[in-house]
Amino acid sequence: MQPGVFVPTAAALGPFCRDCLSRARSLPGLSLSGLHRQMSRWNSRDSSSPLPSQNNPRILITGGLGQLGTGLAQILRKHYGKDNVILSDIKKPQPHVSESGPFVYADVLDYKHLRELVVNNRITWMVHYSALLSAVGEANMALARLHNVLDLALENCLRIFVPSTIGAFGPSSPRDPAPDLCVQRPRTIYGVSKVHGELMGEYLHHKYGLDFRCLRYPGVISVNGPPGGGTTDYAVQIFHDALSTGHHECYLRPDTRLPMMHISDCHRATIEFMQAPECQLSLRTYNIAAMSFTPEELAQEIRKHLPHLKVTYNPDSVRQNIADSWPVRFDDTNARRDWGWAPTYALEELVSDMLRSIRQKRTNEGLPVS
Repeated sequence: MQPGVFVPTAAALGPFCRDCLSRARSLPGLSLSGLHRQMSRWNSRDSSSPLPSQNNPRILITGGLGQLGTGLAQILRKHYGKDNVILSDIKKPQPHVSESGPFVYADVLDYKHLRELVVNNRITWMVHYSALLSAVGEANMALARLHNVLDLALENCLRIFVPSTIGAFGPSSPRDPAPDLCVQRPRTIYGVSKVHGELMGEYLHHKYGLDFRCLRYPGVISVNGPPGGGTTDYAVQIFHDALSTGHHECYLRPDTRLPMMHISDCHRATIEFMQAPECQLSLRTYNIAAMSFTPEELAQEIRKHLPHLKVTYNPDSVRQNIADSWPVRFDDTNARRDWGWAPTYALEELVSDMLRSIRQKRTNEGLPVS
């Protein structure tokens, strides 16, 4: 083995995995027309009931108590049944989370325990949201987590989703727009780990037949959890400030344009991508886009609802430099062509929904609303 090269322990099972995928395509209920009907059903506004059991994947979500996991699990359970979607994390869930469906403790660094979960629960899909951790000090552990889940996916013929982000791009990347395939070269360890994940998954797909899928998320805007201080989190904090104090201090320049997305579109894109027949995919990693705006444009849209909002700008050099190295817009032409991606929320709808949701949340918590 060459030093520094990751070789999965299940590499010898690659031909078996390809055969597994081939046989999966021929199973009853998994024809292209059947999958098209499932996609159409998801695209409708109607809240669908679970699909027939023989069609249902068994899904494990790692890092499920973060910003995206609980919401994704809720939607997947509506489609595939409550017991077919297992949420996992290393933290204790809130009562409403543990009551809504299966939850298990899972440390992705513990390979043996994770393998037991996959085997004992007959998992067929894995969503690796543990990959979204961005602390610089956790870079090595993030790679170890990634290697563990890729190894398990290869060994057990899983369809695996690993998210990437806008952070996978760097100052050498095309910025307006950034295509799927281009020079990336990020300058943060977080971004480097994202590119590593993209390339490792693509390598294992081409070498061993792993059904690896990855989306580059833009900044995701939601009321699920407090803003974490990331580069795009001003676009969440500003709503909380608008409804509490009426004043927001922004750590980016007013003209800093970045791609953003409502969490509902993020969830929908993830599920539609996971549902897409493998034969339709020309890539393993896709950009997805919805809108792109500056702090000042967002503030102006909020003022249509809350004219009193005051925004001051005090750029933070670290976050500003990161934002200046990121794309202004994503080119998601391939996602739209290959598997029919189209966003629902534009800036106007996003602002209306965020103000309504945060106002309701603050009221429920007994907090004042300005």
